Amino acid sequence: MTYTSEALQQLVEEFSQLPGVGKKSAQRMALYILKQPREDVLRMAKALVNVKDRIKYCTSCSNITEVDPCPICSSAKRDRATICVVEEPNDVIALEKTNEFRGLYHVLGGALSPLDGIGPEELKVNELLTRMTNGVTEVILAMNPNIEGEATTIYLSRLLKPLGVRVTRIARGLPMGGDLEFADEATLSRALEGRIAL
Repeated sequence: MTYTSEALQQLVEEFSQLPGVGKKSAQRMALYILKQPREDVLRMAKALVNVKDRIKYCTSCSNITEVDPCPICSSAKRDRATICVVEEPNDVIALEKTNEFRGLYHVLGGALSPLDGIGPEELKVNELLTRMTNGVTEVILAMNPNIEGEATTIYLSRLLKPLGVRVTRIARGLPMGGDLEFADEATLSRALEGRIAL
């Protein structure tokens, strides 16, 4: 028997699907929404729908964008000879906050994880290889410092080295098991500056 409404329980279930949100946090968020004026809730709901309707993936780098190609790929100020490969769009956001990197990005859409059924075919690896014909001289591998990120780094370096590009990785300033998204700007800046050849 439930002591709350079915509608509230459904909202708690939806919130608990978000990454890092447990049942108690989901319940607190649902109760917060319940206390808000209807206009505020409608504005939040509209923002959620807008994200789904307006955001797409750049056909060049696979980053999230509202215009295609994305502002980074279309900028004349970016160094087109250097591509930084990351796992997810939030990694691009984290690296851009450092104001250190002036090249282009390539978002893989994840990392290799055979246990989860994620192989090279599920990632944007072929799209990365296609980009190597456009005068690229260096590829920086900026994977998360965990087992999946390390496996992806090794796999990509073996694919890219025979193509004649310089393959580097960001320096080890990031803790193992951490995510780029949660690193501070100073740590990410040092990691970019201290990248090493593979």
